[in-house]
Amino acid sequence: MIRRIIKIDEDKCTGCGLCAKACHEGAIGMVDGKAKLLREDYCDGLGDCLPACPENAISFEEREAPAYDEEAVRRAQAAKTAPLPCGCPGSQSKVLQPQTPAAAAPASSASQLRQWPVQIKLAPVNAPYFDGAKLLIAADCTAYAYGNFHHDFIRGHITLIGCPKLDGVDYTEKLTAIIANNNIQSVTIVRMEVPCCGGIESAAKRAIQQSGKFLPWQVVTVSTDGRILD
Repeated sequence: MIRRIIKIDEDKCTGCGLCAKACHEGAIGMVDGKAKLLREDYCDGLGDCLPACPENAISFEEREAPAYDEEAVRRAQAAKTAPLPCGCPGSQSKVLQPQTPAAAAPASSASQLRQWPVQIKLAPVNAPYFDGAKLLIAADCTAYAYGNFHHDFIRGHITLIGCPKLDGVDYTEKLTAIIANNNIQSVTIVRMEVPCCGGIESAAKRAIQQSGKFLPWQVVTVSTDGRILD
């Protein structure tokens, strides 16, 4: 449909983040130091962000865009304000920079983690780091069994981990929301060979199907002695 929606001039944007704070719907986020309209269906076209921008980098335009989805905005806001299960300050969402190893250390020893938190139960449904992400969904034991997990799997991915047996939950609904509401490019599922790990594989596959998106995906199985089985 043709409707009024905001337009951000990245050349003028200085990355102050005031527009993102002013956007009550959460349509704007910061990506690589610039403001970006992450969710067109979250933009109501009213422009609360315009007066917040000191550089006049935001304007209106009339163009083809998805309809404003008020219900999706309500769900996203509810997810952000819901108390975390553990109430831990360390669960605050943040972007991380992959680490460079010390000169004497092998390259594979550097942490490649790009975001926090990593637990599926704690991860937000919407976050800037999901935009254009290659998603890694892994059983938490895989990182202990497979020595080069950071280098071979986490590198270049946004990582979500969990153990369906210990958490006692079905991750399908949460993963579906993450895949459906973000611009995910691909999904890699890494599981252990043990039967209980089938839960995380099944949840991830159902999530891709229920999201309505056609994404490239793969499943990698790790043995208990640290070998890749398929």
